Amino acid sequence: MLISRDFKFDSAHYLPKYKGKCERLHGHTYKMRVTLEGEPDHEGMIFDFVEMKEVINELVVSKLDHYEINQIIPNPSAENIAVWVWEQLSGKFRDAKLVKVKIWETADCYVTYKG
Repeated sequence: MLISRDFKFDSAHYLPKYKGKCERLHGHTYKMRVTLEGEPDHEGMIFDFVEMKEVINELVVSKLDHYEINQIIPNPSAENIAVWVWEQLSGKFRDAKLVKVKIWETADCYVTYKG
């Protein structure tokens, strides 16, 4: 069984290895979806949504929201952001397994990373 939770954060970045307008500093309102897999426990839950929010806010959102992402990820493409998020969250959900991170850079452009 899968559970997911969505988050938003505002950040600036530039793509130093890209040739085009995105090589210059600009910002996005990113959307992020984190998906866990597991079996419901004695309370009927895979992982508590409240605790999931706390973990993800502490380990990811608080580090990216209103920051220049290049200070954290040298080449912050959506793909590299998704990998970084995975690395921050992998193994942080007890018996639930992290199975997917999805990052939307715009409303219709996103990347999905499955580890």
